[in-house]
Amino acid sequence: MEELELDTRPALETEQVAEALAGELRAGDVLLIEGEVGTGKTTFVRGACRALGVRETVWSPSFTIGRVYEGRLPVSHVDLCRLETLEGEDPALLADYLTPESVSFIEWPDAASAELEPERVALRIRLSHLGGDRRLMSAVGRPDLMARVKERLETRRPG
Repeated sequence: MEELELDTRPALETEQVAEALAGELRAGDVLLIEGEVGTGKTTFVRGACRALGVRETVWSPSFTIGRVYEGRLPVSHVDLCRLETLEGEDPALLADYLTPESVSFIEWPDAASAELEPERVALRIRLSHLGGDRRLMSAVGRPDLMARVKERLETRRPG
């Protein structure tokens, strides 16, 4: 697995990185997004959704578990922050969100780790506070995806 680390400052930069990455995603990809409250997980998803053609407002689905948006392909946004495990939940809880036709983003993914097919996880992103409006974004993922994302990010840098 390839790894990438970025220091992003305002939320806009987090969204821009997500936009660059989203251009390389394909149907069936699952992205796991980790980080403490307020690190920009939903901000990241919002930027990726915009690049995937989602026109409606993207909100954290913390109280509904998930949402599906229409874009150039379906986009699922799942937030499992209220669950420690999926044990005792409906066995089909994730089925409507993790479809082969969609790109799926899962915030707080630890609760679903036993249910996720490792080969579908394209990227694992960790967001951390660095103080002020700075965030550290660490990403580990499929080598082909990471190479294309790095190339795309290099072409976006000013200078």
